[in-house]
Amino acid sequence: MKTLSHRILVMGVSGSGKSHIGRQLAQTVGATFIDGDDYHSPANVAKMASGTPLNDDDRSEWLDTLAALFADYRARDASLVIACSGLKRRYRDRLRQGDSALQILYLEGTQELLLERLETRAGHFFKGDTMLASQLADLEPPDEEEAFNASIALSPMQIVDQFAATLPLPSRTLS
Repeated sequence: MKTLSHRILVMGVSGSGKSHIGRQLAQTVGATFIDGDDYHSPANVAKMASGTPLNDDDRSEWLDTLAALFADYRARDASLVIACSGLKRRYRDRLRQGDSALQILYLEGTQELLLERLETRAGHFFKGDTMLASQLADLEPPDEEEAFNASIALSPMQIVDQFAATLPLPSRTLS
């Protein structure tokens, strides 16, 4: 029986748990996990580490790289989960160029909870409430038709289980 493959974007602002939940989701659905942050250029990482938000031009090549990853996995009929902020609709549209059937899990939370999480996170280049405020200002939240929206007030496993339950199941064939 052929397994059904999925290409999934786990999106949200910094501190929403994209990487943690993305890893758990990939394990649950048998997919490869990629943290989109790992594909930022050194210049982008340095910019964010200095507290300067990225702009559309900064994100352009990065988004093309992630879209190419989705396209590669689609061409191989392999499952992939990428954690990426996906702040604007046009960013998500660009990612869908890699796979028009891209499934999206949007992690949403209050500014207070996000900031609390950021303040306890160690070893990440994303710094401060100014950067979070910038991301929240840029955020164009997807509606329910574009994405499965999940509150980060839930546990990561609750989010993964709820989202995984929405994925199409493989069709069964008689042999």
